[in-house]
Amino acid sequence: MLVAFSVTPIGAGEDVGALVAEAVRVVRASGLPNETTSMFTTIEGEWDEVMDVVRRATEAVAARSGRVSLVLKADIRPGTVDALHAKVATVERHLEP
Repeated sequence: MLVAFSVTPIGAGEDVGALVAEAVRVVRASGLPNETTSMFTTIEGEWDEVMDVVRRATEAVAARSGRVSLVLKADIRPGTVDALHAKVATVERHLEP
């Protein structure tokens, strides 16, 4: 499965980069395939392992912020491998002249 999620500390002001970095640190340490963009971090793996990483990333931000917003979108497609890159490659192929 692919999960795109965003963890945002609430009430921490406008500069939340250091707090968000704590969540990304958890994701990268997980060893699961992942990518971080300006709005979301996407991770790929099995349900239990992905949700565990999302939970731990959220807890890492919550440890330094009293309130946290979590936005999550999942693509659950059993048997798919490397969807993190394959989905983008498909779109890129359609963009070729």
